[in-house]
Amino acid sequence: MVRSRRCCPAPRLAAAASVIKNDGGEDDVLLSVESPAAGRIELHEMTMQNDVMKMRKLESGIAVPAGETVTLQSGGLHLMFMDVRKPFAEGDIVPVTLTFEKAGKVDYMLSVGNASGGAHKHK
Repeated sequence: MVRSRRCCPAPRLAAAASVIKNDGGEDDVLLSVESPAAGRIELHEMTMQNDVMKMRKLESGIAVPAGETVTLQSGGLHLMFMDVRKPFAEGDIVPVTLTFEKAGKVDYMLSVGNASGGAHKHK
């Protein structure tokens, strides 16, 4: 699921939530995400530190252990779309290419504003 917001005069931003399930027999790492819908996409993590919410870019990716599910969601691990080319609207589908350390490139379609999210599986 993608949620979009516009910050003026800052570049347009959107955050994405989804579920990644590793059905494979070995651990993997989500290294990067690309989309024609944004200038760049960063892997982010939000955490609470001394009653303050902190967001940081994850330079080393997001670990996806073998046989487990990693949830990308607001307030935790998520994708941050930067320099969104056109504001996302509810019902839009945003194509992304996920690049994993072991599984390689996986094409996926994220729905905008769909509260049910959806699961992505990779082996």
